Amino acid sequence: MLPTIEQAREELELAGKLNPGPWVKHSLNVGLAARNIAQKVPGMDAHKAYIVGMLHDIGRRVGIVDIPTHVYAGYQYAMEKGWEEVARICMTHSYPLMRDEFGYDPATSHEKAIKEYICQTEAYDYDKLIQICDALATDYGFVILEKRFVDVTRRYGIMESYIKGWEVTFRNKEVFEAQMGCSIYDVLPDIGRTTLLCPPPWKPGQSAK
Repeated sequence: MLPTIEQAREELELAGKLNPGPWVKHSLNVGLAARNIAQKVPGMDAHKAYIVGMLHDIGRRVGIVDIPTHVYAGYQYAMEKGWEEVARICMTHSYPLMRDEFGYDPATSHEKAIKEYICQTEAYDYDKLIQICDALATDYGFVILEKRFVDVTRRYGIMESYIKGWEVTFRNKEVFEAQMGCSIYDVLPDIGRTTLLCPPPWKPGQSAK
């Protein structure tokens, strides 16, 4: 079961009140990017892509937290709502390498649950789509992947797994573009202008934009 588009927007509005920040506008833009790309891919459901894209970060409603915490919080919240497709995307969106992300033994119970889930899951088109769109969308619009990767690295630092994840994202982009018959960037509004913007990377404690 999926929420309606209106329900998804209401969930984001409420979550933004619980934890204000640019992540809400980012989430709306992920949904928009996912919808626009899915509309061009034969066999994909643009309506579904829009909803799961909007709610991929809904776990951030619990506050300013790290990646595993918001991933698992989003999964739990969506499962409580009966939104299994949303719950899946909450789990997979931050792990483009999927099971290869976990060459270590997690320390916390929620990280162990994430590892178990991811290692039993094969990435399908919607997982890959939201992973790409998460890397295309900022709170102020859309940017090319290279720009977004630099922005995230400025905030969190760089690790070897990041670069491997970038490679997977670029490969998945090419697969989608072959099905679309055009560049992903062709369907993202105003990307030429927003890619050239250089706002400082947002960090916890700053006011929402």
